[in-house]
Formats: sequence, C-alpha cells, structure tokens
Amino acid sequence: MRIWRSYLLLAAALIVMWLLLNQTLATAHWLLATAIALVAVCGYALLRPPPAPMRRAVLALTLAFVVFADIVRSNLAVGRIVFGAGRRGRTAALVDIPLELRNPAGLATLACIITATPGTAWAGYDSARGVLTMHVLDLIDDHSWITIVKQRYERRLLEIFP
Repeated sequence: MRIWRSYLLLAAALIVMWLLLNQTLATAHWLLATAIALVAVCGYALLRPPPAPMRRAVLALTLAFVVFADIVRSNLAVGRIVFGAGRRGRTAALVDIPLELRNPAGLATLACIITATPGTAWAGYDSARGVLTMHVLDLIDDHSWITIVKQRYERRLLEIFP
C-alpha cells in the first residue's frame, strides 16, 4: 500500500509540475497532464529496481570516507596535470579489472565511485566475464589500479552488499 501511495504522490507532483510550467488550469491540460503522469509512473514502476539489502552500515560509512579522501587526492593530481606541473608524458589508457562483485547495487555503487573520482571513468562492464573496463587519465601501472579497485572498493562493497 505504501508503494502505491508513493506512486500516486509522484503522479500528483507530475500533474502539478505540468500545470505550473504551462501556467494554465484548462481542462485539456489537466487531461494531458494526467495521461502523461500515469504513463510516466507506470514506466517508473517497471524500471524500479528491487530493493538492495545493505549490511554493515559502519563499513559503508568507512567506504564513504575512503572515497571522499580519494576524490580530494585525485582532484589535486588532476589539477597538477591540467595546470602543467610535471610535464612528463602522460598515458591515458583503458584498464581491464576482473571483479568478484556481481550484486547490481554494488556494481552501481562502484560505477558511481569510479566516475566521481577525477581522472577515472567507468568505460564498460562485461557481465559474462565479470570484467570492468576503466579509463585512467594518467596510467603508470595496470596492476596498481587493479589493486586499488579490488582492495579499496570491491572488498568493502562485497561485505556491504550480499
């Protein structure tokens, strides 16, 4: 019952948003807004992922601090690259990282972590082989990136998401 209530609230919010953006209360706009809102809510209901159970909230908080520190450190490193400190040759490359993590919520969290960290980007994931392809702005050693992702992120995510 709670889920349907949230869907009705979403539909009502979409209707109100439509009417406010069009600055009208005409009957045709009410009908059109209602039709669009119902289609949007039904689409959302079909795409809504199942709830992901999370364990070890303290470990999740620890992971958040690790990610925050990595983002700050990476911002400084990318800033040095962009502003020209140390003009040695930079090598941007793709790194394939084998993952044990298969939980969709865990993979989505890892994708957010990698993409939010400057200098790295989630380039792809092969679910059949369990291999993440990651783009690195300044690649020095493939194995160090594999170790970083597996030890700093994947190990914790495996414990957080069953």
